[in-house]
Parts: sequence; C-alpha cells; structure tokens
Amino acid sequence: MDLAINEGYKNLSVPQLVESAISNNEGKLSDTGSLSVKTGKFTGRSPDDKFIVKDEITTTSVDWGKVNHPLSEENFDNILNKMMKFIHDHSLEDKLYIFDGFVGADRLSRLSVRVITDKAWHSLFSNQIFIKATRDELVNFNPDFTLLSINDFAAMPGLDGTKSETFIITSFKKKLVLMGSTSYAGEIKKSMFSIMNFILPQRGIFPMHCSANLGNDGRSTLFFGLSGTGKTTLSADEDRRLVGDDEHGWSDTGIFNFEGGCYAKCINLDKDKEPQIWKAIKFGSVMENVVIDPSSREPDFSDGSLTENTRVVYPLDFIPNAVIPSVCGHPSVIIFLTADAFGVLPPISRLTKEGAMYHFMSGYTSKLLEPKGESLNQKRLFHNALVHRLCR
Repeated sequence: MDLAINEGYKNLSVPQLVESAISNNEGKLSDTGSLSVKTGKFTGRSPDDKFIVKDEITTTSVDWGKVNHPLSEENFDNILNKMMKFIHDHSLEDKLYIFDGFVGADRLSRLSVRVITDKAWHSLFSNQIFIKATRDELVNFNPDFTLLSINDFAAMPGLDGTKSETFIITSFKKKLVLMGSTSYAGEIKKSMFSIMNFILPQRGIFPMHCSANLGNDGRSTLFFGLSGTGKTTLSADEDRRLVGDDEHGWSDTGIFNFEGGCYAKCINLDKDKEPQIWKAIKFGSVMENVVIDPSSREPDFSDGSLTENTRVVYPLDFIPNAVIPSVCGHPSVIIFLTADAFGVLPPISRLTKEGAMYHFMSGYTSKLLEPKGESLNQKRLFHNALVHRLCR
C-alpha cells in the first residue's frame, strides 16, 4: 500500500543511522562500539495489544481467540487516517526513516518489506535483522508489505477498538502493519514472522520458530524451544556454520532463514561460553536495555535491573562462519529444547519420529522451576552442553 510518504531518510547506511540515533538522543555508544538503547515502558512484546484486521481474507482462515485478536476494517482505517494526520501535523513527512529489504532467504518465497519508523535506531534494527536489498534491487523496489511504526502516536482504546494506547495491527488485505506507542523493536521482527506464518503454509512451506546450523559434513540441525532455552547459543557454535537463530521456513528443497540477522539474549552473557555472540557486539549492533557504566560505557550483562530480557541485534555476517545466503538442505537432526524441570522427559531423550511428532503437536515445550541454590542460568548452560554433544 502506498502511504504517500516522502523519501525522508531512506535506506541510510549503518554509520548514518548510528549518527542519527545519537544526535536524536535515542541511544549511546558503548565501549564495544555497539549502540545502547532503552525501550521505555515495554521491555518485551505486548501480545494483548496485537490485532489482525478481520476481513474477507482472514474471517475464516484465522483462528480467532485468546491469541489472535480481531479488529474491524473501519477501526483500522480510522487509526491509519489519524496516524497520517499525526505525521502531517508534526511535519514528519521528511523526517521518517525508511528501510527496504526482504524477509526470507529463499528468493522464490521471500517477501519484500518496507519499514517506516520515526526512530533512527528502529531503522537500524530493521537494517540488521532483515535481509538487505542490493543496490540493483532498490532501483525498482516495490514492497509486498509495509510496516509503519510511530512510537509517539497513541490510540484511543474506547474509540479505536484497541485495548490500550499501544497497538500492533496487521491488515493482510492492505498489506500493511501499523504500530504505535511502543518502542520495543521486537514487535517489528515478530510482526513479519506472523505474516510469514500466515502466508507460507498456503504455499506448502512450514514456518518454524527455531534456530539452525550446518556441519562441515553438510548435515543440518534444527533447534526448537521457547525463549531462553538455548536456540541462539547452540546455533552459534564455532565448529558449525550458523544458518539462523530464530525463524525459518522448511520447503520441498530444504531450510531457509527468514532473517538477515540475529536477536540474541544478553542476560549473563559470558565471553568464554558464548564467544561468537560476545564478538558480534560491536559497531553496527544494537543492545536493548543493557545497563552500561555511565563513565566507561562498559556493558554489565549480569545486571537485569531494567529487564531480564536484555537483547542485542546484529547481522549474520558478524558471525564468521555464517551461511550466506542462509539456506541449507533438509535437517538431519531435530532437537527440542524443553528445559524440562518436571521429568516428563529425561535430560536427553532420543525420540522416534512418532514420539517427536506427538510431543511437538501436544505443544510440550518447557517447564521451568524457580532456581534454588544453583542458578537457573547454570542449569540452562548445563542443559545446552548436553545438547551440544548430541548435535555432534
């Protein structure tokens, strides 16, 4: 959908975006060279504020309920019109940041996306998490989907059909995502994942929330698991090649990454245990809600005072042995990272195909107990070490 927005700051380079973010007081450089930002009132996603427009495309194809909240076409149009008026009234037409790129490393099934934001660091985030368009691809770039994020614009719940001032709304009919009153960049990433989740099954492709890597023998491995169970850590193995850390598709020809970057947890990050992630935190990466020393600008990855969900985004090529373009053959091994604290499964379980299907379809993923004595992070690292051996 053409939003009739001027060129603004379109497809700026990484240094330009970093300079803009610092000039706008959106963040500070840490001593690693990484841009350090805070995401305000939201340090994680807000699922209750996420909506899908209910129209002729989605009425019978979306499982409406606790997870998928409907919004009327009328309310969507009203919010869009008010956002455009807000942009005009605040003279933002030439001050918005525009990123053009792709979601999906498979050229046959990828989506071209345009991300329009009022924050330079959100554009930098998009630049690093999605797949960059080449100079030739930008000449006649035509987005399949557009995402408009205006952090300073708030909805009116009683009037707009939202549950709060915050909203993340997807219209498949208009191929448009609207976001407002949230500065948490993970919403940008996950909105595109949700779109791929809706579109790809219709093309016979299985969308997956998992990480993937590749051995020197050409055998690939998938790691499924909830946030914090070790997907990113295990996929960033110095002895294997990284395909991707979070979102993939499985087609008739093999596996492909949705993204061009990684979005790694930082809490208790250890240089010796996770060296590739540690080295990737440098100029061009963005740290979210990581506490840094005001004088030395050194990050304290053990400090969870802002949130336990501290994050860093960086492009795939910050990992030396990454597979680019990030595609590989069918997986030889599939690992479920359950972090099971109740003994439903032993620490390592080799399942039959039918057993794996049963646990996957049953939705059994993770049951964590509060740490007593030994820290939860130590238990996670021990669990990851066991799985690391199995992967080999």
